[in-house]
Amino acid sequence: MVFSSIPFLYYFLPAVILSYFILSVIVEKGFFLLSKNRELSHKAGIFTKNLILLLFSLLFYAWGEPVMVILMIVTILVCWACGLAVDMAKSKNMKKFWMIVSIVFGVGLLVYYKYTNFFIDSIINKIPGVSLKLLNIVMPIGISFYTFQSLSYTIDVYRGDVEVQKNPLYFGTYVALFPQLIAGPIVRYVDVAREINDRKHTFEQFRLGVRRFVVGLSKKILITNNLALLIELFRASKEQSVVFYWMYAIAFMLSLYFDFSAYSDMAIGMGKMFGFQFIENFNHPYMSKSIGEFWRRWHMSLGFWFRDYVYIPLGGNRVSKGRWLFNTFVVWLLTGMWHGANWTFILWGLLYAVALVIEKWVPAIKKLPSALRHFYTLFLVMLGFVLFNATDMTQAGQDIACMFGFGKLPFITDATLYYLRSFGLLLILAIVGATPLVKNTAIRLEQNKKLESGVAVAECIILILLLIVCTGYLVDGSFSPFYYNNF
Repeated sequence: MVFSSIPFLYYFLPAVILSYFILSVIVEKGFFLLSKNRELSHKAGIFTKNLILLLFSLLFYAWGEPVMVILMIVTILVCWACGLAVDMAKSKNMKKFWMIVSIVFGVGLLVYYKYTNFFIDSIINKIPGVSLKLLNIVMPIGISFYTFQSLSYTIDVYRGDVEVQKNPLYFGTYVALFPQLIAGPIVRYVDVAREINDRKHTFEQFRLGVRRFVVGLSKKILITNNLALLIELFRASKEQSVVFYWMYAIAFMLSLYFDFSAYSDMAIGMGKMFGFQFIENFNHPYMSKSIGEFWRRWHMSLGFWFRDYVYIPLGGNRVSKGRWLFNTFVVWLLTGMWHGANWTFILWGLLYAVALVIEKWVPAIKKLPSALRHFYTLFLVMLGFVLFNATDMTQAGQDIACMFGFGKLPFITDATLYYLRSFGLLLILAIVGATPLVKNTAIRLEQNKKLESGVAVAECIILILLLIVCTGYLVDGSFSPFYYNNF
């Protein structure tokens, strides 16, 4: 089940919302009538809310992967128990032991399900005389996300950054929370600990959540899916040209941003509906003027995770140049591998490491005109995403070579002109939508007191119309999963 589907929008989500608010109120009122204790009744209400979210989250996951939900439950119980063991241990060595147990368990599962066949095919079978069969392994959806969330919890308990969660149901709610379960943002327990144990709901927060959700849904249905159609047509075309390759590269660069940011918008919006404040995951990354700035704006939750749990523990940048170089390449090697078991992802990550090293060691780059720095950043990011989307290194090399006129391709063809006319407006709208222009305009209108009532009515009408249009697309369209469901 995906967010951008009729079953989720009109069956699952309404069922969760109604159950969440109605049953929790019934339980809270019932406990108060029996005990006359407001604190006890409030805790009963929170317990009911967490239980409902956990049950629906497990159902959401089991909808697509009924067997793999067992793996998630095991992960929840093991990491919860390790956190408890860390907290109860008397010595620092024992605390560290239980933290390491959780890391070995989580990373071990991730390596087994995600990288075993990659290692067999790409490394072991390259040894002369060795030919192992690939294992029949199905990678659980979202394992990279919920594994990182579970690991951050036990590490933070060990560091003393967060109090241990003694209730396994509450910890399970944190790990399995369906809004951000499949593709993030990567929510750390320290950021939602207070809300897991006690949270308040307001109509204004719910309204903002609905708005954010519908905006994300619209980005996915109206922009990403149509850009994906252009990408499909490009791959299927027998009349490719240099210009068509550039159209493809720009289209994929935009579609990946709108797809992933759409999921994050929907996750953050649903979080608000249920009283959670998830961290932002994107901040207009295509406005960046350096690769370093780009990664401070793109998939921010992943960047924060690697910074706090890998880069800083390795010493960060307060080390010698050689050590900093090592730390940087380790982080970006792992970042590439996190995205997938393919040499294209590994090289993609290492290319960013090289770019960051060059930016740090060549001060002249910072002195370039702003427009030139912006151009070179987008150019490198675009080439990186061409590599990211290739099925293998051969296709990656071919795609990049054809963009620069190699491969005996014509510069432009009639087919390219046809697709340029058909999708040109969409590309322009997507480019504008990737800037802060729309958001800043909406903020200025909201802050205008003279237009306050009109803006509120217009917003409601626009959101309803967007939901209707998206529903029409979903009823008439085909299944289109999010890119990051694969991670």
